[in-house]
Amino acid sequence: MRREITSWYSPALRREMPIASYGHYGFALLLIPTAAADYLEYERFQLLQALEPLINSGKLRVFSIDSMNKESWLNYEMQPAHRAIRHNEFNQYVFDEVVPFIRNATSKETFIYTCGASFGALHAMNLFCKRPDILNGVISMSGVYDLTEYTRGFYDEQVYYNSPMHYIPNLSDPFFLDKLKASHHIHIYTGSGEYEEPEASRRFASVLYSKGIWCDLDVWGNDVRHDWPTWRNMLPYILDKKF
Repeated sequence: MRREITSWYSPALRREMPIASYGHYGFALLLIPTAAADYLEYERFQLLQALEPLINSGKLRVFSIDSMNKESWLNYEMQPAHRAIRHNEFNQYVFDEVVPFIRNATSKETFIYTCGASFGALHAMNLFCKRPDILNGVISMSGVYDLTEYTRGFYDEQVYYNSPMHYIPNLSDPFFLDKLKASHHIHIYTGSGEYEEPEASRRFASVLYSKGIWCDLDVWGNDVRHDWPTWRNMLPYILDKKF
C-alpha cells in the first residue's frame, strides 16, 4: 500500500497542517479524526490495515487530516465564541485547502467522501451537509449530530450552523437540498452496545428523511460497542457493500 505524508502552512489555521494519503487510485475517502486525535490516528488503530485490500485493489484512496478539536470544542479554557471561530477556520481549511489538494492529487472528477467515527462522525456529516457542491457523500460511524453535546451548554449562531441536528430541519435552499438529495452515499452506522448512542443516529436519520434526503441507516447489535474493533469491522463493510 502506497503511503505518503505531506504538509503545508495553512492560511486558514495559521499553522503547519500534515496530511497522510494511502493508495494510488479510486474515489477519495477523507478521514476526520475522533476527539482530540491527529492525522495518523486511523493508522495507529489499524483501520488502514483493515482497508488495505480495498486500497490496493484501486477502489479508493484515503486521505487523513489532523483534527482541531483541542483548539476548539474540546478546549474548555477558551471562551466558547473563540472555540466556534476556530472550528469555522477548520471548515475553511477543509473546503479551501484540503479539497483542492485532493483534486490535484487525483483528478477534478474524483468523488470525495468524508468519513469519521465518534466526534469525527459529526464533523464528517457537518462538512458534507455544508458543502455538498464540492463533497459527494459521507460515512459517519457511532456519532451524535447535535453539537451542543460538546459545548457544555453554550449555544449561539455558530453552534447552530455547525450542528446538523439544528440547521438541517430548517434548510430550505434548493441549491443545497437538491445536492443532498442527489447523493447516494449518506451512511449513518452505529452499534447499540457500551457507550454507543443509537438513538442519536435514528433521530438524525429521521431529520434527513423528513427533508426528503435519503440515507443508509444501519444500527448494529448490543454487542457492538463504541471502540476501534467496531470501526475496523464497520468501515470495510460499508465500503465493500455500499460503494
